[in-house]
Amino acid sequence: MTLRPLKYRNIRTLVDGVLFDSQKEARRYSELKLLERAGKITGLILQPKYPIVVNGVKVCTYVADFFYNAQGVDVVEDVKGMKTPIYNLKKKLVRACHGIEINEV
Repeated sequence: MTLRPLKYRNIRTLVDGVLFDSQKEARRYSELKLLERAGKITGLILQPKYPIVVNGVKVCTYVADFFYNAQGVDVVEDVKGMKTPIYNLKKKLVRACHGIEINEV
């Protein structure tokens, strides 16, 4: 399987059998795994999906990098190198449709 080059010159990185789109995202995953082992966070999920539905019509789906619970607070996290206009729009739609604030790392 040939992987096409990434648009923003990220370097794909493999950690624990999971292929991440960037080294930064892979590092964050490693940090979160350590926090989970230490009991600081629970329920780590990779690439959770949030459908964006407006007036009963599915417009798109936002895929976050990570979801976890930190001391009783649900956290949705996105590792960002560059904020694109599409990402900025989806961030607003997730807030409006799901009431979720995305933490950017």
